[in-house]
Amino acid sequence: MKKLFKSIAIVAVLLMSSGVFAQAKKVESINSNDKSLLWEISGNGLSKSSYLYGTIHMICGNDYLLSDKTKKAFTASDNLVLEVNLSDPKELSVAQQLAYGKEPLSKTLSPEQLNDLDALLQKRTGMTVKQVDKFSLMTVISLITMKSFGCVDIKSYEMEFIAMAKESDKSVTGFETLQAQMDFLSKGYSDAEMITMLQESNDDTTKKMVQNYIQENLPELYKDITAPKVMNEKARKWLLDVRNENWVVKMPDMMKDKSTFFAVGAAHLLDEQGVINLLRKKGYIVKPILN
Repeated sequence: MKKLFKSIAIVAVLLMSSGVFAQAKKVESINSNDKSLLWEISGNGLSKSSYLYGTIHMICGNDYLLSDKTKKAFTASDNLVLEVNLSDPKELSVAQQLAYGKEPLSKTLSPEQLNDLDALLQKRTGMTVKQVDKFSLMTVISLITMKSFGCVDIKSYEMEFIAMAKESDKSVTGFETLQAQMDFLSKGYSDAEMITMLQESNDDTTKKMVQNYIQENLPELYKDITAPKVMNEKARKWLLDVRNENWVVKMPDMMKDKSTFFAVGAAHLLDEQGVINLLRKKGYIVKPILN
């Protein structure tokens, strides 16, 4: 059980950074015909093109795919940048520590919240809240979300990219630390809001999201993972807008002299405060790679 929840702690990182907890009013900064997960960044003094890739973070092994254009862009890149560098042993150690709550859930949640969580757990995993009492709420939510994919063989695009980077001796860095991500999460959501969000989700939502990802339909994928019922404006500010702005400040130096492959949750790419639009405002040419 301990080993299982340590692994799920890493999944929690991926879920938080994926934009699963992200909402936007409109998709204004992308043409509906620009259906691509992969974007080229050029101009504004860059000697080489860099690339921006939107991930879904988790997917069943049978659904996992990496297009030839993405492999080509990755091969052409000199280094890899993720939201969090999960190849760093220190970050993995933090992930394992965060799997456990500072206090048992039975002390941090209200009786009503415990009942709601227990009902969700029994319905979707067959477990009870007593079995997960010492783990963090984010870890428990990650366990339930994993079950919604309906498979045992779960793959992570981030971990796959890390493996590819190691094989080709590319450096791997992250925009932020895991602790910073968890701090953003705590600013964006209360425990009650996270439980309510989970109650609103279902397996059909996950299936639809995966199908849009396979089809590289970024506009529809964005709508899937940023449904208004998922988040309020406070959470949007801390989980998307602030982080996107922080990343775009760092990106120029990261790609100034090298071709960089940036892989972040698909929800971070679009909308007025999305990474694509923010880079364009800085003078970069950002265009979809369609084939």
